[in-house]
Amino acid sequence: MNKQEVTFFWFRRDLRLEDNVGLFHALKSKYPVIPMFIFDDSILGSLPKNDARVGFIHESLSKINDKLQEIGISLLIKKGHTTAVWKSLTQEYDVKEVFFNKDYEPYAIKRDTAICELFESNNTACSTFKDQVIFEELEITKADGLPYTIYTPYKNKWLEKYKSMAPVEEYDTKAGFSNFHKSDFNFPSLEQIGFEESPIKVKPHNLKFISNYQDIRDYPALDQTSYLSPHLRFGTVSTRKLVNWAFHKNDVFLSELIWREFFMQILFSFPKVVTHNFKSAYDGIQWRNNEDDFKRWCSGTTGYPMVDAGMRQLNETGYMHNRVRMVVASFLCKHLLIQWQWGEAYFAEKLLDYDLSANVGNWQWAAGTGCDSAPYFRVFNPEIQQKKFDKDGIYIRKWIKEFELGYGEPMVEHAMARDRAIATYKAGILK
Repeated sequence: MNKQEVTFFWFRRDLRLEDNVGLFHALKSKYPVIPMFIFDDSILGSLPKNDARVGFIHESLSKINDKLQEIGISLLIKKGHTTAVWKSLTQEYDVKEVFFNKDYEPYAIKRDTAICELFESNNTACSTFKDQVIFEELEITKADGLPYTIYTPYKNKWLEKYKSMAPVEEYDTKAGFSNFHKSDFNFPSLEQIGFEESPIKVKPHNLKFISNYQDIRDYPALDQTSYLSPHLRFGTVSTRKLVNWAFHKNDVFLSELIWREFFMQILFSFPKVVTHNFKSAYDGIQWRNNEDDFKRWCSGTTGYPMVDAGMRQLNETGYMHNRVRMVVASFLCKHLLIQWQWGEAYFAEKLLDYDLSANVGNWQWAAGTGCDSAPYFRVFNPEIQQKKFDKDGIYIRKWIKEFELGYGEPMVEHAMARDRAIATYKAGILK
């Protein structure tokens, strides 16, 4: 019996039908297109069974499947190790072409290279596309072709290139929907893929505050942030649509989107930053790495209200306000002298918007060990940060229920901790 000739489109960090580059090109294939997603056991194996991010992925895929079912199409969901899944699919179908959008993280690059080699050995065409960024890999470089390691010149070059082509092209995928493979695949429940509902949920994104973003973004009590980050992370929104829109709305908000691409190209060009300092001169720092201190930081019981409120918000919701992220990260690295990798790993476990490049980049920025980072002698004072950005204590009282009863003493005195951090960094910097 002859196997059916098909094309596959593989959803990954692009969980949407609209303005999806790889899907747009897949639907131009001369073979019917099967849309599919793989729950990758290599990633899922280390996650708790109620991981909220897996729940969000499942919910987003369910929405895609619902839209497809309106036109007699369904989404194929698989679970397993990606290579094994694809080998199985090539036994079931005559796979002529596979399309997917690029991912720039080290694990993804290794995985995708292996998958493309598998396809080529089966005479299957493998096509990959830029989708989650405006400019990828080495599209924005210095005159000598080397990657930027300082944000401002990167941003200036990015804007110069964007303006020369603005608005960037958006892709009308709907025009090709007639080329989907007619199907009625079973859509599994969250339990069927080995997970369960989490009490933590990803919020809908909200752009109504963007016009005065620069005036409100540092005040956590206002709760007037976009909540876009998980949606960008998993691709439920189009980066192109968002940037084309933001370009005319708010320069400061646009700069945050450019920071995202800056950190992505840093990770691509310098993959060592996942586990090592970008600035090797900081490798000699003698961290205290006290486990009891780390537990107090994780649980939000340091005695510094701004730090504790942030950690409790993270633990309860999977979110933390960006200003507060800087305060809690600085506190861990500078006040407690715990190396940034500990904090990065904890955020990776808890954050709904966890993105490897941004998480590593921002933690190294706070620690002073990364590219274009804050100088080591810059130590945030949590009490001053509280007075500047939550002077009425609204944010703090929301997350610290016992605050009115009289809050505990700080676990470490600021002036002493600041002096100790500066001395430790100064002594540890390699000449």
